Amino acid sequence: MALSKQELFDRIRRDSWQLKLSIRALSRKYGVHRRLVREALASPVAKPRKVPVRVSPRMEPYKKTVDGWLRADLEAPRKQRHTAKRIGTRLEEEFGVTLPYTTVRDFVAARRRVIAEEEAVPAEGYLTRHNAPGADAEVDFGEVWVDLAGERVKCFLFSFRLAYSGRAVHRISRSSGQQAFFEGHVHALAVLGGVPSGQVRYDNLTPAVHKVMFRSRLREENPKWTALREFYGFTAFYCEPGLRGAHEKGGVEGQVGYFRRNYLTPVPIVATLEDLNRRVAGFEERELERRIGSRIRTIGQDFAREAPHLLPLSADPFETAMTFQPRVDRYSRITVKMCSYSVPVRFIDRKVTVHLTGDTLVVFDNRREIARHPRLAGRGLEHLVLDHYLEVLLRKPGALDRSEALHQARHQGSFTAEHEAFWAMAKRQLGDGEGTTALVKVLLLHRHQQHADVLAGLRAAVELGSCSEDIVALEARKAAQTAGRAPTVTATTPSPGPPEPLGPELPQVSHLTSRRLAQPLPTDGRPPPRLEQWDELLHLRRKDSP
Repeated sequence: MALSKQELFDRIRRDSWQLKLSIRALSRKYGVHRRLVREALASPVAKPRKVPVRVSPRMEPYKKTVDGWLRADLEAPRKQRHTAKRIGTRLEEEFGVTLPYTTVRDFVAARRRVIAEEEAVPAEGYLTRHNAPGADAEVDFGEVWVDLAGERVKCFLFSFRLAYSGRAVHRISRSSGQQAFFEGHVHALAVLGGVPSGQVRYDNLTPAVHKVMFRSRLREENPKWTALREFYGFTAFYCEPGLRGAHEKGGVEGQVGYFRRNYLTPVPIVATLEDLNRRVAGFEERELERRIGSRIRTIGQDFAREAPHLLPLSADPFETAMTFQPRVDRYSRITVKMCSYSVPVRFIDRKVTVHLTGDTLVVFDNRREIARHPRLAGRGLEHLVLDHYLEVLLRKPGALDRSEALHQARHQGSFTAEHEAFWAMAKRQLGDGEGTTALVKVLLLHRHQQHADVLAGLRAAVELGSCSEDIVALEARKAAQTAGRAPTVTATTPSPGPPEPLGPELPQVSHLTSRRLAQPLPTDGRPPPRLEQWDELLHLRRKDSP
């Protein structure tokens, strides 16, 4: 078995020490030159084999040209740099020389290593920032995927982190727009119970910054963002654009990734974002027991020391909602932020008031709420409610089958299998038009009765083989009474609305309460009315009659 040079050196040295063999004897025993024996006895470590310098006479005239191409690649996009094959092709096209691929490959590999060492940028150093209690904070957005109501959607995680204690407040929304940005601040400051007295560090986010001044820290701010800052009284510090700016608020950059990996993995499955945000609040409470790095105290203990240094909050929160006054089109829709939402058909060609938040869109007619939708994230989307079109469908029943409102109702689960069964039975008994009209009349019952009660009425009507909406209503009332619920839906509290407009007050309508209805009404002693005089109106002659 062939020995390596190092093993040969070890055996020669051992035999020389143990067997006292001479240089000539060692040379004969191992079949090597005496010069190699002397080298082994002089040093226990074998010298590395010399690598011969290979000369490429055919490549020599073009080395400077190829070297220039390789240096130019340092400024080129990563995916558009020269390969060894491309360099060989260029040499053939521009100089008419055909070189072996291995020759070009070996030269390019060697020169790239040398050029990388020559052009290497020295490592950039950083300093640790001193954070005073209650002074500084950092804000950032991060992407997160959520299985929302059976559909995987991309949402955005807002994070507000205090620099001293590491206490962070999070909120998840469908967009990273201005309303979500503002609502995140209002929520975070309310949870923390105060406002940082120093700087709050930001990226150059569009909701806050209109324009970045060239080579400066100055920014042209969004007017409403300036109003929010002045309302709470904190100072904004804007980081440098790009990757360099990320190091200026590294705490929140790492916080977003940490929170996403530890609490939002695997992908959360929720029905609404409100449920998910309630979970997030529970995760934040668990975070108070965590220690950051090698700190002695927990986040909660550090925050207890930091809280007294925060500036006090104002009594009323900042109003983050945006207000619009769009006009309802002939399809009973309004368009807000390039998305369409339905309203009841009686408001067609009228202006309504819209309050837009990060997650919800509420439509008002004066002070009365007439529609409420989840805010859509995207462009050209629409959210239609089937109940808003029932009055039109009474006159045009044939439009229901292929309508977008019905498709969305099926997808959302409000148009159930009970509705489908009743509709199919009604069309068999009454025909398509009259059967659809019967279904629309049943759908109108949802405005006054519980959804579950109407479904129970539909099941009973299908069992009886009746298409009458009166049967459905009666059976729904029976189901409500059996469950101990009120048979009809009544509004107990008024919906919150926009500020009341200036002008004369509308007359108030007083309703009979349940206590007054339970008491017997006083006896009416007046005589019953006589209708004989009104019968004379039946015999009056019209003026245009001969």
